[in-house]
Amino acid sequence: MQLKIMPKKKRLSAGRVPLILFLCQMISALEVPLDLVQPPTITQQSPKDYIIDPRENIVIQCEAKGKPPPSFSWTRNGTHFDIDKDPLVTMKPGSGTLIINIMSEGKAETYEGVYQCTARNERGAAISNNIVIRPSRSPLWTKEKLEPIILRSGQSLVLPCRPPVGLPPPIIFWMDNSFQRLPQSERVSQGLNGDLYFSNVLPEDTREDYICYARFNHTQTIQQKQPISVKVISAKSSRERPPTFLTPEGNASNKEELRGNVLSLECIAEGLPTPVIYWIKEDGILPINRTFYKNFKKTLQIIHVSEADSGNYQCIAKNALGAIHHTISVTVKAAPYWIMAPQNLVLSPGEDGTLICRANGKPKPRISWLTNGVPVEIAPDDPSRKIDGDTIIFSNVQERSSAVYQCNASNEYGYLLANAFVNVLAEPPRILTTANTLYQVIANRPALLDCAFFGSPLPTIEWFKGAKGSALHEDIYVLHENGTLEIPVAQKDSTGTYTCVARNKLGMAKNEVHLEIKDPTRIIKQPEYAVVQRGSTVSFECKVKHDHTLIPTVIWLKDNSELPSDERLTIDKDQLVIADVSDDDSGTYTCVANTTLDNVSASAVLSVVDVPNPPFDLELTNPLDKSVQLSWTPGDDNNSPITKFIIEYEDTMHEAGLWHHHTEVSGTQTTAQLKLSPYVNYSFRVMAENSIGRSSPSEASEQYLTKAAEPDKNPTAVEGLGSEPDNLVITWKPLNGFESNGPGLQYKVSWRQKDGDDEWTSVVVANVSKYIVSGTPTFVPYLIKVQALNDVGFAPEPAVVMGHSGEDLPMVAPGNVRVTVVNSTLAEVHWDPVPLKSIRGHLQGYRIYYWKAQNSSKRKRRHIEKKILTFQGSKTHGMLPGLEPFSHYTLNVRVVNGKGEGPASSDQVFNTPEGVPSAPSSLKIVNPTLDSLTLEWDPPSHPNGILTEYTLKYQPINSTHELGPLVDLKIPANKTRWTLKNLNFSTRYKFYFYAQTSAGSGSQITEEAVTTVDEGKMAMASRQVDIATQGWFIGLMCAVALLILILLIVCFIRRNKGGKYPVKEKEDARADPEIQPMKEDDGTFGEYSDAEDHKPLKKGSRTPSDRTVKKEDSDDSLVDYGEGVNGQFNEDGSFIGQYSGKKEKEPAEGNESSEAPSPVNAMNSFV
Repeated sequence: MQLKIMPKKKRLSAGRVPLILFLCQMISALEVPLDLVQPPTITQQSPKDYIIDPRENIVIQCEAKGKPPPSFSWTRNGTHFDIDKDPLVTMKPGSGTLIINIMSEGKAETYEGVYQCTARNERGAAISNNIVIRPSRSPLWTKEKLEPIILRSGQSLVLPCRPPVGLPPPIIFWMDNSFQRLPQSERVSQGLNGDLYFSNVLPEDTREDYICYARFNHTQTIQQKQPISVKVISAKSSRERPPTFLTPEGNASNKEELRGNVLSLECIAEGLPTPVIYWIKEDGILPINRTFYKNFKKTLQIIHVSEADSGNYQCIAKNALGAIHHTISVTVKAAPYWIMAPQNLVLSPGEDGTLICRANGKPKPRISWLTNGVPVEIAPDDPSRKIDGDTIIFSNVQERSSAVYQCNASNEYGYLLANAFVNVLAEPPRILTTANTLYQVIANRPALLDCAFFGSPLPTIEWFKGAKGSALHEDIYVLHENGTLEIPVAQKDSTGTYTCVARNKLGMAKNEVHLEIKDPTRIIKQPEYAVVQRGSTVSFECKVKHDHTLIPTVIWLKDNSELPSDERLTIDKDQLVIADVSDDDSGTYTCVANTTLDNVSASAVLSVVDVPNPPFDLELTNPLDKSVQLSWTPGDDNNSPITKFIIEYEDTMHEAGLWHHHTEVSGTQTTAQLKLSPYVNYSFRVMAENSIGRSSPSEASEQYLTKAAEPDKNPTAVEGLGSEPDNLVITWKPLNGFESNGPGLQYKVSWRQKDGDDEWTSVVVANVSKYIVSGTPTFVPYLIKVQALNDVGFAPEPAVVMGHSGEDLPMVAPGNVRVTVVNSTLAEVHWDPVPLKSIRGHLQGYRIYYWKAQNSSKRKRRHIEKKILTFQGSKTHGMLPGLEPFSHYTLNVRVVNGKGEGPASSDQVFNTPEGVPSAPSSLKIVNPTLDSLTLEWDPPSHPNGILTEYTLKYQPINSTHELGPLVDLKIPANKTRWTLKNLNFSTRYKFYFYAQTSAGSGSQITEEAVTTVDEGKMAMASRQVDIATQGWFIGLMCAVALLILILLIVCFIRRNKGGKYPVKEKEDARADPEIQPMKEDDGTFGEYSDAEDHKPLKKGSRTPSDRTVKKEDSDDSLVDYGEGVNGQFNEDGSFIGQYSGKKEKEPAEGNESSEAPSPVNAMNSFV
């Protein structure tokens, strides 16, 4: 075993003295160039313990280098092995490796032995280790007859294996005839010796093919033992017992192991119940990083064992009945190992040096020296050397002092052999590093500039930087013994040319190298932790910044391995995109950016979440009459903790295929105690829920049928209502199958009159929802109850409800009916209530039938459809809305119950007074002339009384839409045509027209018309001079415009102060008193405006093309106050709602306008 010695390094001083490194004489880190004379060095050899395959040729390796090239010879079992005499043995040319051809003839056993190789030249001889050659062996099992093993359940059992001794030892395992490994557990396990141990046997351990197999890896063969038959007899009750050890035996044992090996300690115990094994180390703790448990904690392993692991280890076997322990005393021995192996020495003539060979072991090894393969005691004497135990001291060496020395350290557990030569040379310095080597280093990292050198005597090394060859003085540099210059933290200013100079007394050598500093590669946008749901898409970003002279390559890893080959994973520039994410995509994704000089990486974890997998392994335990325990195994939570479990049940007896919610439990529970109902064939399933959603249902559990019991509830919604005057229909909502609690579900129906002394009459009916009692008095209250029962018994006593037998039509009409006319459209009706006994049912209310029988104005009777108003409950008055004015009405009243209406009261007749008429049906302007217009109209469609007269109002409208003085005319009621004379030519007029009765004025209709143009005056005007082109007129207009501007300013000031316009004040003062009552939303006159399309009125429409204005249909309609057919009443019978009609507004009088003065109006007033 070689001990590698790290080279020393020296830090340069900060002074101004040139940077020089003086190396010690021992240059073990430097190789002697092969073109120089040097003793042999063994470079390759076979292992000390060399087990060969007897079916293949034997190859024993021995390679060496030296100058001149060495020659090779072998010894076998301590004597010279003459390969020329054995035709099966050859040596590779230029090598010492032996090839023994046993495949054609010969046997491997013939060449068993201890071999050693010697490499020799004129400067010395090196030897190899003693190589022990042994062919591998895989013997067969000895034939034996194995008797069947019969034992009772609960007993312990050991099945011996005892494999044949092979080389190397075989690997043992147990299988059956089908080559299936036998399952092992805490109860059944294989020991280190290959035996199969049963802590206690069970009936399922019965089998006839317990077979122990031995696998010999070297020859790749498997041998098997004869099958062992085991029969376990079931015992009614196995007696429990505390643990005892099957292996090792007794309370204590000893174990010895060599340093560096694996320490394996084993304890296997039997007992019932199966014991559990624990391990402790007395007076110490088990090494954390080197301790492992195998074979269900029955084996304790400590790897890389050392002397510090010696001590007492205790295994403890424990079950419910007790515990035992066994102490294993461990002693760690050690084959020799290097503390300092001897290193090659290169000395110049006259120099001094030492070879040191230090090793340790337990017991301590013995050190012996050889020179050129011969014990130093019998080797030729050399006056330049002196041996002092593990050290050879050389002084004033000469060329003849060159030789190869061997150090052998050995004890009873092994040996170490090391070759080290002493080579006496006189050589000037030489630089072995290639000239002008370019080093590229990342900034802020160490830079190592090589200067491999050789020379004898050992040269001194110094470094220079720059073209001028200035020596290095700063302490930021470190020089290593092998000549390497280290810059611990290279910066941009470290770039340049460096020169290494080697000197000794025989000469000088130098070499230049070049250093470039590059910017580091950095990941400026790292991938981020992601949590995504299964089936979605996720991307990881990785943006890299690098030195412009370096070309990076970016690769992605998953869990430190290559990305799987999957088309769902795509890499696009700086992104890794994973589509349709699955559970297998969970893991750590790493972005690695590589250049020729550095690499950086960044990682992010992808967690794939989803709804949980459904629970499984549902099991029902602890069955009771009305409860059972359900347990289950949760499915994978898919990286999102389960918050709750939902339990559903199916009643396969009554509602197969229909699942119902039963209960919910916490996500940490895996059992639930479920309350059950009698006589239900239960089947359960469980669903898991997490923050993502709910899992699919589990597989259904086994079915569990609960015992039948009497019903624990009665039907609901019990009612008693008669369908005929002489019956009572009893109905109820039956119990469902789940609520029946047992077979044979029936109902006991009971009834009796409420106000009588009769006993309960009862009948038991099948599972129905109705029973009819016949022959009952009309509308009599009954007490009713319905009780459930089944084959087991009755439900609790039911609640009593009240019902009534069937209703019949009322026998009596309301009396003392009175009508009070409120106004032309509303009347109030009063009546006396009907006695309750004569109603013969539940009072629904009173119903009024009324109809219009005669028109008072025409005295002509005509049939009108009857209208109905219903008043709920026991009301004795109500309002009749929507009546027509000036009409003759007839009404009667009837009482209503659940069966229908009773007889009508005697008819009552009443008349409504006159009302205001509707607007005239039409208004047309015909035959316009220069100074006259003719108006034609149709009377109102609803006069609502006797018309007394028509009112016509009109006023002119000038070109600026201002209204002129209002003229008011009264026209007899029998007229339908009227001509207005002495009007202005070519003038537009606005007309307002309405009818009147004794009740007042009706709605108005409006129209506009224009008188014709005087053609003679128009011709005269055309011959006049156009004053618009005269200068005096233009000046006048400018003055007027200035005046108008001043007036506008005054008007705006007044408006901002909120004052009334004079026109408005005048209009308010001169309003027509006749029209005042109509100033409501639907009765005021419209106002003129020039704001939109020069329309003369803000409200109303222009005259149609046929100059006819159609009367609007009346908004008056019958709004029903009562309930039922036609309307509703308030509590007091008043009508709910309002009447409203849309009417034209009255005209404004004179020249007044509701608009603010405009510049045009003002200008016209001046004209």
